[in-house]
Amino acid sequence: MEVEGDKEMDNGNSVMCQLADPEGNPLGTAMYLPQNAGPKELQQIVNTLLNNEDKLPYAFYISDHELLVELGNYLQKNKVSVEKVVQIVYQPQAIFRIRPVNRCSATIAGHTESVLSVAFSPDGQQLASGSGDTTVRLWDIATQTPMFTCTGHKNWVLCIAWSPDGKYLVSGSKAGELQCWNPQTGKPSGSPLTGHKKWITGISWEPVHLQSPCRRFVSSSKDGDARVWDVTLSKIVLCLSGHTLAVTCVKWGGDGFIYTGSQDCTIKVWETKQGKLIRELKLATNCISGVVVVRLSLVLNLQGHGHWVNSLALSTEYVLRTGAFDHTGKKCSSPEEMKEVALARYNKMRGDAPERLVSGSDDFTMFLWEPSVSKHPKARMTGHQQLVNHVYFSPDGQWVASASFDKSVKLWNGVTGKFVAVFRGHVGPVYQISWSADSRLLLSGSKDSTLKIWDIRTQKLKQDLPGHADEVFAVDWSPDGEKVASGGRDRVMKLWMG
Repeated sequence: MEVEGDKEMDNGNSVMCQLADPEGNPLGTAMYLPQNAGPKELQQIVNTLLNNEDKLPYAFYISDHELLVELGNYLQKNKVSVEKVVQIVYQPQAIFRIRPVNRCSATIAGHTESVLSVAFSPDGQQLASGSGDTTVRLWDIATQTPMFTCTGHKNWVLCIAWSPDGKYLVSGSKAGELQCWNPQTGKPSGSPLTGHKKWITGISWEPVHLQSPCRRFVSSSKDGDARVWDVTLSKIVLCLSGHTLAVTCVKWGGDGFIYTGSQDCTIKVWETKQGKLIRELKLATNCISGVVVVRLSLVLNLQGHGHWVNSLALSTEYVLRTGAFDHTGKKCSSPEEMKEVALARYNKMRGDAPERLVSGSDDFTMFLWEPSVSKHPKARMTGHQQLVNHVYFSPDGQWVASASFDKSVKLWNGVTGKFVAVFRGHVGPVYQISWSADSRLLLSGSKDSTLKIWDIRTQKLKQDLPGHADEVFAVDWSPDGEKVASGGRDRVMKLWMG
């Protein structure tokens, strides 16, 4: 195959390279590439080898660093040995690009206590918030004004979640009850869902490619249980019991399994027909009343968290959240079509690789798992100096970002778990992070009252967004990529745009 026109290649000015996908699977055999080949030439080679009819954009990485210059320049600058075959990983890029958010377009008052959660609808057209004032509010994005105030909770609204078909919004409170809302009217959809004895810590919907229209979601609680509810029947259908302490986070995966993380230091995997525990992601430490007891036989391989699991993230999270909606704004005409489109998006995003899970903990560490393949972690991710508050996969599954009380945000390879970069700039704990839909930018909100946007390619701060008068508790980037929402202790919602 000719790589560079008619120019003759000899071993003096060419490098033996092996192209590979993010999982490390080789694309063709190793080949000599001219040192003046750059991303543009590599793009042509990959598209040719993959027989892509439509030429797709790719980014290229050598040892987790993006190749932005000619091969020779990169190898020289980074002192990469050409004695061995150089592995170049190709990563598909989003065809569309998000405009960087750089200004506050609206400050919307309404809540009378701290805003604790914000979430855009799957199509990005509506925005919801939950607050310490016991209300859920729905906001009109077009006019940037309040639409509905949803009342009925008796205590702080701690978490909210949209169904991936956009038909429902569920909120969970500190009193332990859940309420389903109709986002078109702001009215309750059925009676309150009661059963949990303590406050709600997380809500996750069954993916729309498994069930359309959406009916079921799972909630986790400080009472140690997770419960599966059916909104059509307005009742509980499964109780997932087995954790010995509070369940802190829950995710409903694309393969139909539910993952729960707990203060008992374990992560459990449940099937969703009968609610049976099918796997416990094997941890090598026991956590008893906050005291860590390490089993001697397993001290050497350090597998597992030594303290509370705070946050879980799935590599498929973006397509699970958005279902059949994408950046084009195309609408489905029926639940069947929605299911079909969502399944195609899920399969395309997942590829041949298993769904991956990342857990972040009070023990300052994170673990990367492939739960359908093994109960043991694929990688242990260390480097934070304080507890890991929030972990989140990029929409393309290539990166994992983590937010910590150590005031930093860290970036990791989402396939291998290898550390890539640290983003410093916040002067207070970082509470929450969110990705742009094209996986090129990362948003963080902090106790220091600022939002910051980080550029993944340059691994530098792209935009500082001051404006809140107090701690920023919640941030979200709209799935269509055009808007950012934030809320916090100053009781206002802020909308940011490019």
